[in-house]
Amino acid sequence: MTEALGRLAYYFQTFEFVRYAMVAGVLIALCSSLLGVTLVLKRFSFIGDGLSHVAFGATAVAAAMNLTDNILLVLPVTILCAVLLLRTGQNTKIKGDASLAMISVGALAIGYLIMNLFAKSANLSADVCATLFGSTSILTLSPTAVWLCAGLSALVTAVFLLFYHKIFSVTFDEDFAAATGVRAKAYNLLLAVVIAVIIVLAMNLVGALLVSALVVFPALSAMRVFKSFLSVTVCSVVMSVVCAALGILISILAGTPVGATIVAVNISGFLIFSAAGRILQRS
Repeated sequence: MTEALGRLAYYFQTFEFVRYAMVAGVLIALCSSLLGVTLVLKRFSFIGDGLSHVAFGATAVAAAMNLTDNILLVLPVTILCAVLLLRTGQNTKIKGDASLAMISVGALAIGYLIMNLFAKSANLSADVCATLFGSTSILTLSPTAVWLCAGLSALVTAVFLLFYHKIFSVTFDEDFAAATGVRAKAYNLLLAVVIAVIIVLAMNLVGALLVSALVVFPALSAMRVFKSFLSVTVCSVVMSVVCAALGILISILAGTPVGATIVAVNISGFLIFSAAGRILQRS
């Protein structure tokens, strides 16, 4: 134990990228979990997975265009797709789940095709794996990327706190909220934009294929023990931050992929909370 703590202290004191990874990881986990409860309750969990595939395709296009900061392309494209899915999913012959499946699978295939056609390195499989599973991107963040992550995380948190009551009403009964004067469609649109921002941020931490786990697992875990919306949200945030920090620390010590390690810690947390929930019900 003492040796492990000594190694961690050495890494944090010596390497800037480790400190950057921890700061960015905690911020991303915090804002990812804020809307996780809303997504689960509204049965929108699959949107995170679909938009992550869109972000992967946009990342491949940005790499082919030699953009130094791919978020300048990835973020607008992901937001646009989130808005289009929300606005057209229920008003066309192709319903929301089918249109999401078409867009996500199409973006994933096109992204992989572009990465093959415009490969920047000889080890294409490593590039694809890093983008899909986030194995290295969180450890190569620049100070600018960390500040951008901090700014977007602060923006997501501020939006959630500012519109907390509206989000609460839209989450549980959208029709009733609209009947009482709440602009439900506008707040759903706001949710879509914020979700897109979260997806782009989370890709740096866990990769395109594991984003949904970062959003959903903390919310599902908190729901096993707590019942009110506020308590579930607070517990979800705390658990997400703790799991992200533990996952990063374990990956540093064990040399495991960061994204997969964080998801494994979240799964462990879910099992613990599920057991705790059963014990509380029996007592």
